[in-house]
Amino acid sequence: MINILFAAKPANWVSYEAPLRRALDDTGLAYNLCRETTAPASIDYLVYAPTGPVNDFTPFTNAKAVLGLWAGVEGITGNETLTVPLTRMVDEGLTEGMVEWVGGHTLRHHLGIDRHILGQDGEWRDYVPPLARDRTVAVLGLGELGRACATALSALNFNVLGWSRREKSIKGVTCHFGDDGLEQILSQAEIVITLLPLTAGTENLLNAQRLSKMPRGACIINPGRGPLIDDDALLKALDTGQISHATLDVFRVEPLPKDHPYWAHPQVTVTPHIASETRPASSSRVIAENIRRSVSGEPLLHLVDRKAGY
Repeated sequence: MINILFAAKPANWVSYEAPLRRALDDTGLAYNLCRETTAPASIDYLVYAPTGPVNDFTPFTNAKAVLGLWAGVEGITGNETLTVPLTRMVDEGLTEGMVEWVGGHTLRHHLGIDRHILGQDGEWRDYVPPLARDRTVAVLGLGELGRACATALSALNFNVLGWSRREKSIKGVTCHFGDDGLEQILSQAEIVITLLPLTAGTENLLNAQRLSKMPRGACIINPGRGPLIDDDALLKALDTGQISHATLDVFRVEPLPKDHPYWAHPQVTVTPHIASETRPASSSRVIAENIRRSVSGEPLLHLVDRKAGY
């Protein structure tokens, strides 16, 4: 019997219990799925969210793996009590949702839709946008989500540049890497999308110096992590017109405090961390497959490199 602890918030349990049981049933494994335990040493796998009840993994002496429900893992990679393999969530539903959100807001800024939605005042605005082929869009971060978004934008005929820490290759995307590569694409991109993990190397990646390198009037779309952007530097760049608009879905503090300047800034769109959600049905299949693989001695999917932070 495999013992699995669902270590997340009660509201998550309501959403996940039924699909997770169905996915586990499909594996044919004998299991016990629980939300609480008085015998942590009996637990084989933890299905984990950082907002859940487990912060100390020391009592789980026989655990084989911690299986994350979220794509982001910066809240756990530094936990010294975690000594077993950790996986992050790569879920087809989450990926599809992110592609749709990023695609929608990229087209919004590309087409200048706000001019018309917010301009119902009798003024005939005859703005005609360039074709997508003449618009340069940069995707910072070429993991699962970044790769999918870059590929989708390329299919819409945008001139897509991609950036990552290490060299990568994506069909239809001009890829750059390293510090020099970042400078190159920021100097060209009229729309920049940030989909990087949060690490010591990516915090405040878009600082005052790098924002100043972007074409005047460029847009920023951030569905990645809030601390990727220096907030004070971005507000100054918005006030001077260096950046024309920022659509932000993630923040250093969430929910975003009511008195934060982003709420009232006319060139900022705030969305409440809804760019994409993990879908219980599809993510449950990922969790169940990883448990099956572990039991069978196969490599785990989406294993986190603790030193790299993702």
